[in-house]
Amino acid sequence: MSQQVFVLGGMQTDFARVWSREGLDISDMIREACLGALEACDLPPSAIDSIHVGNAFGEAQRQQEHLGAMVSQVVPELWGIPAMRHEGACASSSLAALTAMAEIEAGRYDCVLVLGAEEFKNLPGDQASQNQNSAAWRDREDIDCKFMWPAVFGLLADEYDQRYGLDRQVLNEIAEINYGHAKRNPLAQTRQWRFADNSFHEDDTLNPIIEPGVRRLHCGQITDGACAVILASEKFVASYQKSRQLTGPMARIKGWGHRNAGIRYRDKVARSKGATYVFPHVREAMEDRFNRGGITDVHQLNGIETHACSSMTEYMAIDHFGITAPGESWKAVEEGSIKLGGRLPINASGGLIGCGHPVGATGARMLLDATQQVKNQAGDAQIEGAKDMATLNIGGSCATVCSFVVGRD
Repeated sequence: MSQQVFVLGGMQTDFARVWSREGLDISDMIREACLGALEACDLPPSAIDSIHVGNAFGEAQRQQEHLGAMVSQVVPELWGIPAMRHEGACASSSLAALTAMAEIEAGRYDCVLVLGAEEFKNLPGDQASQNQNSAAWRDREDIDCKFMWPAVFGLLADEYDQRYGLDRQVLNEIAEINYGHAKRNPLAQTRQWRFADNSFHEDDTLNPIIEPGVRRLHCGQITDGACAVILASEKFVASYQKSRQLTGPMARIKGWGHRNAGIRYRDKVARSKGATYVFPHVREAMEDRFNRGGITDVHQLNGIETHACSSMTEYMAIDHFGITAPGESWKAVEEGSIKLGGRLPINASGGLIGCGHPVGATGARMLLDATQQVKNQAGDAQIEGAKDMATLNIGGSCATVCSFVVGRD
């Protein structure tokens, strides 16, 4: 990177909150996250040079577009600051972060606000689920289903089973780990959920099949939520530290990866027949991130925040990260290495399954959680000695892939 980019901090709303029940909507989330991030970083609104908003389904859920302009509408102190909205399905706010980084690297701006926001609980669950289908190729996926995304990742489970073999109980174990981690997170949607003893098994009553290959507790929880982070240049950080008499290393984005493939699920797996990985472009995004970040081995990381819109997505991420050989992700699960206290904890926040998945906010939330880990500010979810964290955020059926390494020197 031409110039280092730092993460000063940020703010996440409570993902268990249902804003419409309070007579509030996505504009109120945006205001709370923006003001919270400024407060967390001890910055006045006048410090912000540019604003980038990630949102996937504002039009479908709230008939609300033009969310770049919404920021200054609800935070008038930001009136006049350039802003834009980004859409890349579940990776929307990671795309916002990548654009903010590019502005800082180019020397255009020194302090940029990145925000992700999504409202889902204002509509019935089935309708919200149908709205998400627009992140697939409408009417051309050739998948007969009620719920598109559970169906897609059920097909991914079948693909792994055909290529390598797959014990489906491992997917239940991944879900259980994520829900367990979420209990440590005071902002997680499921932090107070309780489960029966047999919930995380192939039990058709307690854990029913939603679409072939996917059970209810495998699924990430769509929710309301917003998250804002503030990125800054080296010059800004030098002044920021001096004025506040701060010493020691700051969290920075050490590396990044960004790749895309076609939108249709079946075309991606067809193209990868005979390849080492099911999604070669996902692996390439990770390699790009590691190369830019000076990471030569995945176990140089102290933890990972990865996309887990289903247990199967996390299963895929484990081998694509290089934690195991392709098709052997089950080893990391059975060894306990992905749990808090393990060799390489995954989703200490609870991830999309336990923390929740307000789609447009998820990438920013991952970036903030990674930052809090390396700053030793993750509370009960803290990974001991965390210095370098990675994220993986995907949009659709791994069509858009964004990944970061956040660390301190």
